[in-house]
Amino acid sequence: MFPPDPVFGDDHFREPLPTLGLSGAGRGLHTPRLMTTQADHNAGKGTIDADEVRSFSAVADQWWDQNGPFKPLHRLNPVRVGYLRDRMAAHFDHHAASERPLEGLRVADVGCGGGLVTEPLARLGASMTGLDASSQAIDVARRHAENSGLTISYQNRPVEDLAHEQPQFDALVAMEIIEHVADREGFVAACCRCVRPGGLLLFSTLNRTPKSFALAIVGAEYLLQWVPRGTHTWSKFVRPSELARDLRRNNVVVNDVSGLVLDISTNHWSLGRDVDVNYILSAPKSA
Repeated sequence: MFPPDPVFGDDHFREPLPTLGLSGAGRGLHTPRLMTTQADHNAGKGTIDADEVRSFSAVADQWWDQNGPFKPLHRLNPVRVGYLRDRMAAHFDHHAASERPLEGLRVADVGCGGGLVTEPLARLGASMTGLDASSQAIDVARRHAENSGLTISYQNRPVEDLAHEQPQFDALVAMEIIEHVADREGFVAACCRCVRPGGLLLFSTLNRTPKSFALAIVGAEYLLQWVPRGTHTWSKFVRPSELARDLRRNNVVVNDVSGLVLDISTNHWSLGRDVDVNYILSAPKSA
């Protein structure tokens, strides 16, 4: 019996958070963060793809089931959270190895789903706001945070709404959501407006390459059936150069791109050089 994990809580795989660096080998396979734009408010408007939200809302009650449809995300989560922790700590001159390295930082998790990323960042000290288009996902996230003794502001609203307010966040994370939105450039612009000058934005998504079609579509959806068929549209995958261009238009410049790589033989995720399928990046906003 494991003691409660200080970052992921009682109900998470016991895997250490990785540190930044290039490591691991193998093939990057997609594990989607089931998404999260905004059907409940403005179905069919703005950056929202209402059909996707409806589909993912239908399985929202399974977000925290480690053996359910989100099992791949539970496996991937330590790598993502480790990257987010290290990049934010480095950017804001905090100590990544401390117990609460994100103490004092206001962070938004856009497309938070059931809170798989939001909760670990809160345990690392961040003051978290989670946004999601699915009211069902937000209900699940609120209940789980309350049961875990965490104070997190979960809001069923689109990032566009928040962007109309004065920039208020030190950092914003958007994990596996941008490939699902209807208006990528508008979504990126809204995210950038939410972050104060000198802040940091972090995105993870899928690259649009032949390899990602073979592995993330054919492999993950049809052969291995890790995710439901039709979860993704390959033409909406985003090349790192495209995301970097969208960010530059908003005075945000990418300073790191790393691959999220799966070693199939061990079922272990790590950071790597291969960005042909899954990748994660950080980008500071000009002061």
